[in-house]
Amino acid sequence: MDDIKKEIVEAIKQYSTIIIHRHLNPDPDALGSQIGLLHVIKHSYPSKVVHAVGEEVGRLQFIGRMDVIPDDVYRDALVVVCDTANLSRISDSRYKMGKRLIKIDHHPDQESFGDLSWVDPSFSSASEMLVDLCLGFPDDLKLNKEAARAFYTGIIGDTGNFQKGKISPGTLEIASILRSYNFQPERIHNFLNIKTKHSSHLQRDIMMSYKRTDKGVAYFVMTEEMLSKYDIDRTEASNLINTLSGLKGVRIWVFFIEYPEEIRVRIRSRNTPIDSVARMFNGGGHPFASGANIPTWEAVDQVIHALNQVCP
Repeated sequence: MDDIKKEIVEAIKQYSTIIIHRHLNPDPDALGSQIGLLHVIKHSYPSKVVHAVGEEVGRLQFIGRMDVIPDDVYRDALVVVCDTANLSRISDSRYKMGKRLIKIDHHPDQESFGDLSWVDPSFSSASEMLVDLCLGFPDDLKLNKEAARAFYTGIIGDTGNFQKGKISPGTLEIASILRSYNFQPERIHNFLNIKTKHSSHLQRDIMMSYKRTDKGVAYFVMTEEMLSKYDIDRTEASNLINTLSGLKGVRIWVFFIEYPEEIRVRIRSRNTPIDSVARMFNGGGHPFASGANIPTWEAVDQVIHALNQVCP
């Protein structure tokens, strides 16, 4: 693994243009790892051209903004994809137009890609991986306040404020190092945990009208009409996923959220691996936190049936 890390660092040093991607529908770790790496490279090598690309999420723009670049920027560029397990989930399909491709991810390695691939599920997040890389090569990759802030946001997002996921002593040590950069971490916690009046009302109605199977799969359907009724965007709505997590007897909880061209599925569980089901429906992720996509509402029953099958 150290050889791969060294090769990644050497590639970053070699290329004058670097373009950083991450997965579709980004969460704090996807954006935190992407923006954090951008700031590290810009700080370490001011003469390099570095871009972060992909769609933006309004409530997460505090982490960093995306660049809009023409295709020709990819010519002779190094492309780095953070926090993305499979090719189909990479935001902005132009990743394939670069000269060289690197994958850095902490999800289980179900689809290998890239000229260089560093995948390690023992880390809490892709953000933690990149801090580890910086600490391992301090003369080549230098942290600064902006990078520390982005990486910390990613770690907080994927560990649920250090309450879930793979949290090791190393995770806490890295968080402590990042906090030493004095970027007001309490503001990040506030940004990620804030709920509007509208989302509170929706959360109440989720508790009143969710459905549950005999196997312990709880689920809730959010239509376009419902989102309009509550005047809430899809990102804020999807962040309510753990509303159903504390219910007695519930082993798996699921949100189905309507988008213009598909229905996105957010799946969480307490101890039951669900990533295999997500992969059945054009998705993937962690054993206990995954996402998927279905084309129509008719497929909802298929997802629920598959989740019932994996319940013990």
